[in-house]
Amino acid sequence: MSMDLNRQQKRAMKKMGAVNDQGAPIRQARPTVAAQVRKERVSPAQYVREVRDEMRKVAWPRWPEVRRYAIIVLVTVVIITAYVGGLDAVFGILSGWLYKD
Repeated sequence: MSMDLNRQQKRAMKKMGAVNDQGAPIRQARPTVAAQVRKERVSPAQYVREVRDEMRKVAWPRWPEVRRYAIIVLVTVVIITAYVGGLDAVFGILSGWLYKD
């Protein structure tokens, strides 16, 4: 396998530790799945605490903003539905005219 990399790619791979100074790939043993799972697992209580802490950081929208966005979404859905329904009707008429039932 030949590694034809430009300078930017070589620098990035060297920074990640994937190649040595000469540009040759460095073979590293992959950690096993069991080791990754064991290392990444947390207790359910720790998980709930972390979720609660992250949810406190969320900038929740106020009710007027939610209402405005809901109206925008509903209007958009109605417009797109009317557009697709109109196209369906037009193509139905054209195909009926073309194939004369």
